[in-house]
Amino acid sequence: MSFEIKEKDLLGRIGKLKTRTATVETPLLFPVINPSSQPISSRRLKETFGCQALITNSYIIKKRFKQTPIEQGLHKFLDYDGAIMTDSGAYQILVYGEVEVTQKEIVAYQEGIGSDIATILDIPTGWKVTLEEAEVTVAETLRRAKAFFDLKIRDDILWVGPIQGGRHLDLVAQSAVEMSKLPFQIHALGSPTEVMENYRYDVLADMILTAKRGIPFERPLHLFGAGHPSMFALAVSLGCDLFDSAAYALYAREGRYMTENGTWRLDQMDYFPCSCPQCVSETPEGLQRKPAKEREIFLAEHNLYVCLAELRRIKQAIRDGRLWEHTEMRLHAHPALLSALKRVRSHEDFLEKFSPTVKSSGFFYFDAVGLARPEIVHYRKRLTERYMPPTEAKVLLLVPQTRNKPFHKAPEMKKIRQLMRMLGGELSDQVHVCVYAAPFGVVPLELDEVYPLSQHEVAMPIDIETIRYVAEQTAEFIKRGSYQGIVLLNDKKLWNTTVKDATQDACRMCALAFDFVEANTDGTKEMLLNIEQALRRQLGAK
Repeated sequence: MSFEIKEKDLLGRIGKLKTRTATVETPLLFPVINPSSQPISSRRLKETFGCQALITNSYIIKKRFKQTPIEQGLHKFLDYDGAIMTDSGAYQILVYGEVEVTQKEIVAYQEGIGSDIATILDIPTGWKVTLEEAEVTVAETLRRAKAFFDLKIRDDILWVGPIQGGRHLDLVAQSAVEMSKLPFQIHALGSPTEVMENYRYDVLADMILTAKRGIPFERPLHLFGAGHPSMFALAVSLGCDLFDSAAYALYAREGRYMTENGTWRLDQMDYFPCSCPQCVSETPEGLQRKPAKEREIFLAEHNLYVCLAELRRIKQAIRDGRLWEHTEMRLHAHPALLSALKRVRSHEDFLEKFSPTVKSSGFFYFDAVGLARPEIVHYRKRLTERYMPPTEAKVLLLVPQTRNKPFHKAPEMKKIRQLMRMLGGELSDQVHVCVYAAPFGVVPLELDEVYPLSQHEVAMPIDIETIRYVAEQTAEFIKRGSYQGIVLLNDKKLWNTTVKDATQDACRMCALAFDFVEANTDGTKEMLLNIEQALRRQLGAK
């Protein structure tokens, strides 16, 4: 197997995955194909929609078509010349409790039909199972995974090692670590379907990230059953390279019309908001008058267009370094989805570890959900671990952020420079000027052109959680420093008293002198005079 990573952002990556039939680009969606009932033909999936790969169920094919796919070869049988992945029937175990096939039989069958990517017969962990029952599924899946390597014959098929455990994250972690020790080319997170059906996307985020921690970074991760395009960005951001979906066809059968943000029922629509080839030539009223089969095909094709378009948007967001913004926008479509992004805060260190530290563009910060962004976490860590204030600095002067960036070039900073001249060179060298700013906390002026301290935009007014974060980071900065005193210019309009109170508490804890001056745009001279007096007082100068 060859998997080459070309671009990355967050845990999402654009890569090239080489199979024996074709080289495909990730992140990649595998439309699910049911040869017995398929609204869009396999050939049309490739020629019209440009699908690079598809997935079908080898267990169902074996039951219904027996030897024919072996005799013809899977690609000819499905009339498709792209990469084909096969599932083993594990989902049927989840639904029906068992399947009429053994691991040895389904492995041999997938080899016989010539799958490009194939899956062992794992035991999925259901949503409502007890911890003890979940332990059984993990242990049995691992036992089968180890036994598999004595069963397989062909070396030109990419085999998937599924990770089980469901919502029991300790088991997911254990499963991932043990599976990673085996020479599978691809891993997959099993049992997500019921999690998503229950709208527990927060649990899904925990499952994906727990699995991702346990497997080698260079191995692709597949997410089974990632149905709706509104959650594709979440899956990719958290590290899923491959995922499959039957939702485009299942929703169509039920008369449901997908958008990237949600789903509408055809019988409740007056307009098509989409400009895909299907929607520009039809109206909801006209479509409802057509036979049921035509409606199903129309909706299936539209739904697939929406899925593939969303995937292209995600890839462009990765290229632009704006995957977080795109994901945050998508996940505001439903509270359950946004809950998943909020859950990412508990995994922020892992996300930061594998994200790019520098990008070609800045970023947009909207509210406290964005505090888990790798850029913010990275800055906080580096400021703590690698930054030392100037050795001659005795007093820290904290000034509020300016609208213009970089801060040291903002018009308001002319007043601060004027103040330093008033102090004189010997005293001004003992004053360290820093800005307290959303969303980073304290920004030393000598660093404010370092990415991304000047390459971001913040939504105003600043939300209270972000204000509290900045206050906490300001207090921590003071505690780590070796200053004799702190002078704070307090912008009450923007920050109320939160930063001031946190700064004063930190000074009290560290036995530091503390003075504050209220920012006053009308009485600038008086404000500068008050700051000068506070600085002179703390420096012991007249």
